[in-house]
Amino acid sequence: MIEITKEQLDAISDEEQTIIFLYTPFCGTCKLAKSMLEIVEKIIPSINIYTKDLNYIPEFAEKWKIESVPCLLIFEKGQIAEKIYAFHSIDYLYQKLKSFSTI
Repeated sequence: MIEITKEQLDAISDEEQTIIFLYTPFCGTCKLAKSMLEIVEKIIPSINIYTKDLNYIPEFAEKWKIESVPCLLIFEKGQIAEKIYAFHSIDYLYQKLKSFSTI
């Protein structure tokens, strides 16, 4: 997973698909969700999941109407296509994210 900058968040393109994992460092559920996403990344090596500590981007939390962490945002054409708050299982995340793979 790759930590994304504020500048990169501002520049999310209308043409690209982007996946961003939002967390806070003291959130236990966030740590579990991150571990699950790391496994999905190993299963689908061509996928890029960006991460960002929500504490550093309160303006985006308001703009995107983030209700809690962990939160996985899936952008398509610059717009939020899906918000995932419940990280049910690795298989659930794999099914949600496999369409972003080039394999």
